[in-house]
Amino acid sequence: MGLGLHGGGAAAARYLAEHGAQVLCTDLRDENTLKASVESLNGLGIRFVLGRHDKKDFDEADIIVKNPAVPIDAPLLAGRKNIETDISLFLQCCRSPLIAVTGSKGKSTAVSLLHHIFRRHYPGTRLGGNITVSPLSFVNELRGDEPVILELSSWQLADLRGRGLLRPKTACITNLMKDHQNRYNTFADYEADKKVIFENSKGEDWCVFLDDPRWNWALEARGRVLLVGDGSEPQSPCAAWLDAKGHGWFREGAQREELLPKALRVPGRPYRLNALFAGAIARLWGMGSESIRAALAEFSGVPYRMECFLEAKGIRFFDDTAATIPDAAAAAVRSFDMPLILIAGGTDKCLDFAPFDAAAAIPKRIIMLQGSASDAWLPRLKALGGAVDGPYGSMEAAVGRAMALAEPGDTVLLSPGATSFGMFNHEFERGDAFKAACRKAVLEQYQ
Repeated sequence: MGLGLHGGGAAAARYLAEHGAQVLCTDLRDENTLKASVESLNGLGIRFVLGRHDKKDFDEADIIVKNPAVPIDAPLLAGRKNIETDISLFLQCCRSPLIAVTGSKGKSTAVSLLHHIFRRHYPGTRLGGNITVSPLSFVNELRGDEPVILELSSWQLADLRGRGLLRPKTACITNLMKDHQNRYNTFADYEADKKVIFENSKGEDWCVFLDDPRWNWALEARGRVLLVGDGSEPQSPCAAWLDAKGHGWFREGAQREELLPKALRVPGRPYRLNALFAGAIARLWGMGSESIRAALAEFSGVPYRMECFLEAKGIRFFDDTAATIPDAAAAAVRSFDMPLILIAGGTDKCLDFAPFDAAAAIPKRIIMLQGSASDAWLPRLKALGGAVDGPYGSMEAAVGRAMALAEPGDTVLLSPGATSFGMFNHEFERGDAFKAACRKAVLEQYQ
């Protein structure tokens, strides 16, 4: 249920078909929208019901595998006991040691950094989950001794609640910000889903959390705890922290060591904090700090997340389309020390735009894309005295305005602070459109 566009649904369908199941894929979107996903399953004998759901298909199914974006209490699912996800199917047959990471923002960067470090020591390390790689796509290749790193969203975790399937050797929550409040009744409900990541941890398992007085996760965890501080050293037996100058430290007992290199290839303190999370987890797994620093220093970043994809005539272009909440856009804006033109806005998901207020004066111009979030956000930005243009009805128009304003030494940044729906199918399509528009504009302006 919910074939989707990012490969998770297709990977689950392929896995089941190749293991002898009779598979039906159903999605409310039409065949044209889902063309790539459908074509990837050619030759497997899979039946498709697209543009609608038929209740009889659900009534006759032995197993219903739902997309994480589909709520468990959706009308066609409510009360059923035969519901699985690609993650639950994976966990039922995986024997490899697990590292599971969640967080509101930065988790994809953290797991990608972690994967990069681990590949130096465990070449067979695999990465999957919310990062658009279903672990079912590689489960048949696992021997059982290689680490598997899973990025898990709140929705994926909610589907695992109480089932006893997820017991990672290391569980990590990088942060918690207001997100998906169009899906949750309260922020506490959102937090509760995040906490599923450590609900089965115990004994020698590690639980890695941001050191923040708002959360009491360390008191609830039954495994060993490492706290990660931003600005000060946590008062715990095992800790990692960024000091005021951005140096990253690790301490276990009385022994402290520097864990981050002086320079990383992606700018900003939020990125350094994600790198520290990755480095600290690697240190818990026995890797040396010198090796960790070397791996972090060479990592060039993650597509769609503070990705520097172009530089022309002294202007740098960054794609941060995955910044879908105001907090993330504010963090991105603060990461630069050069003049900045920001492209932002999109569709609202019932979020408060106040977390961006203190950053509103940093860009020399904010260019807004059309959408319900922009409609709510624009008056606030103007009241704060921000220099704002738009909203624009296409990415090409927004980038064209940015290029008209950009000068050598400037940075053009897409960090929307809102979802992409309405103008785009998903955030990655938005990022691709931004890259294409920037490259086209540069060619036209400087050829």
